[in-house]
Amino acid sequence: MKDKKKLTTASGIPYAKNEDSMTVGPRGPVLLQDVVLHEKMAHFNRERIPERVVHAKGTGAFGTFRVTRNITKYTRAKLFGKVGNECPVFVRFSTVGGEKGSADTERDPRGFAMKFYTEDGNWDLVGNNTPVFFIKDPKKFGDFIHTQKRNPKTNLKDPNMFWDFFSLNPETMHQVMILFSDRGTPYSYRYMNGFGSHTFSMINDKNERVWVKFHVKTKQSIKNFTGPEADEMRGKNPDWAQEDLVKAIEAGDFPRWTFNIQVMTEEKAKKFRWNPFDLTKVWPQGEFPLIEAGELELNKIPENYFRDVEQAAFAPAHVADGIGYSFDKMLQGRLLSYPDAHRHRLGPNYEQIPVNRPLNKVHNYQRDGFMRVDDNSGDKPNYYPNSFDNIEADQKYKEPPMELDSNIADWYDRNQNDDDHFTQPGDLFRKVMTKKEQDNTINNIVNHMSGIEGEKRDEIINRQLNHFHKTDKELASRVAKGLNFDFKPE
Repeated sequence: MKDKKKLTTASGIPYAKNEDSMTVGPRGPVLLQDVVLHEKMAHFNRERIPERVVHAKGTGAFGTFRVTRNITKYTRAKLFGKVGNECPVFVRFSTVGGEKGSADTERDPRGFAMKFYTEDGNWDLVGNNTPVFFIKDPKKFGDFIHTQKRNPKTNLKDPNMFWDFFSLNPETMHQVMILFSDRGTPYSYRYMNGFGSHTFSMINDKNERVWVKFHVKTKQSIKNFTGPEADEMRGKNPDWAQEDLVKAIEAGDFPRWTFNIQVMTEEKAKKFRWNPFDLTKVWPQGEFPLIEAGELELNKIPENYFRDVEQAAFAPAHVADGIGYSFDKMLQGRLLSYPDAHRHRLGPNYEQIPVNRPLNKVHNYQRDGFMRVDDNSGDKPNYYPNSFDNIEADQKYKEPPMELDSNIADWYDRNQNDDDHFTQPGDLFRKVMTKKEQDNTINNIVNHMSGIEGEKRDEIINRQLNHFHKTDKELASRVAKGLNFDFKPE
């Protein structure tokens, strides 16, 4: 039999009394000198780190990514250098607007964040289960999220705020149509697709750049709850998606996804009828077909949820060589805001936490800071250049320059030269949704908009119905009928 482990304080000091406080007699007051009591309570008071502002409720798993097709004509990324290459991954799924204790089946987009531990550092593909988003400019992100949270007066979710924002921002229509379809209530994380959503770039070994979008397609098939089914599961098991993923992986039923890219040349981007960097638009697959690149498998549940899932930090700024950014305004905003959020929530050294730590060695001149937990680079210099170490900047990782369309900087109106907010959501409703899916979408919209009230009710509803009318006349007519609203299109 192995020797039993001694109970100790965080300082490693053994102690004997873990359940009884030191008191003056059996009924007397507690003594201040019971330092174990203070240590236990003080640590307990600090167990919760700040909740994520968005994507607070989630789950995650480790797994493997394997390259299945040759895409080296598009990228020099070492990961994709050979068919059969593999790298470990960590994936976190989440809801977006709800708090940590909210239900997994809420009507909400789902986060689909992937961390690839490549030999050239971590590549974070931080996406959702939808190919588009509500807005196209990062300046509005905080405003948008506030409308999906709680009313500052009542502390309740507020349909007035929700629909007021949407009705004042017609660019939201595409994502609104997806959100209120059954895709807004996935059955579980295993049965949904993932998307990088933004336009990214790839650079090959000839220093040639193409624009790309990432699509991660479930091999389990798509499966969604209807609105009533999602509401029922919310009451039965608010942690349904978490439980489903854990049980499947622990039973050896490992979920898998195919990893695909869409490719657009710089020449085609200049002529494309929509802004190819607009996050509210998709690239039609008939024109830009999916190209398979690999397979993602999740096969291990973290041993400790807090250590790996709660402290996982993903940032679209983290790209491996051969993968780059684009002019997507929302992407440009996230490059700054995501690492900034992690530094606030986890500290400036968040990338030293095991789940965020790259596999390859890190060489830089960052020192000190809250929660520095390694050797802080010992006695090595903390400035560059210097005469004492052999760290150098490798010029082979330099990206080719980007050609800009203009040399004029200004605050361009969000809709300037790109105000077609209705063609794609209209096509989604008419050409992609089945009759049953159309019915469910309309019912979901009517049920939610029925909560709009107060003196601005008619104004908000009428404004939103006009957006629906521009998207599809039947859609607007049926929503108005469901709301018993006398709608006259503008």
